[in-house]
Amino acid sequence: MPAFDEVQFPPDISYGAKGGPECSTDITEMFSGKEQRNINWSQPRAKYTVSHGVKTQAQLDDLIAFFRVRQGRAIGFRFKDWTDYQAFAQNLGTGNGVITQFQLVKKYTSSTTITRTILKPVNNGTLKIYLNAVLQSSGFTMDYTTGIVTFTAAPGAGVVVTADFEFDVPVRFDTDYLDPSIDDFGTRSWESITLVELK
Repeated sequence: MPAFDEVQFPPDISYGAKGGPECSTDITEMFSGKEQRNINWSQPRAKYTVSHGVKTQAQLDDLIAFFRVRQGRAIGFRFKDWTDYQAFAQNLGTGNGVITQFQLVKKYTSSTTITRTILKPVNNGTLKIYLNAVLQSSGFTMDYTTGIVTFTAAPGAGVVVTADFEFDVPVRFDTDYLDPSIDDFGTRSWESITLVELK
């Protein structure tokens, strides 16, 4: 059984989910009141809570099937984070005439910049690759399971590689128990199921 399925959690159910990046920090408080803060993770890990997204019997059927096939926490899958699923003009690197592969990344800047590796771009026609700001229509392939762009010919020395794209987040269920309910005639709900990002 694979550890990850390249299938997206139903976006009509995920729409309205709450969540985003989570950090891990240990804080030691001194007698003086000063603090020492230790960062445990080099990058945040996303966590989401999906609730009340099931409104029809068809959605409930899809959810139950999706959960059963993923076997709870066992198998990862794709998730669309509606608050952060697009990237534009992302600098992937600079050519040197030898390197043919470039990893998709998204950069976040607030006085300094951190770089997030994008592993699950979406194959929906939104991917655009540029060399020195010139849109490329051919000469490259995209691995939509790893986020690696491979050029048939290495970009020349000093050529800047940039990209626009949409992406999913690799996640898994954080529970092995699914408890949807039919609250009233025609009313269905699924209480607060947590999804966590896979690194």
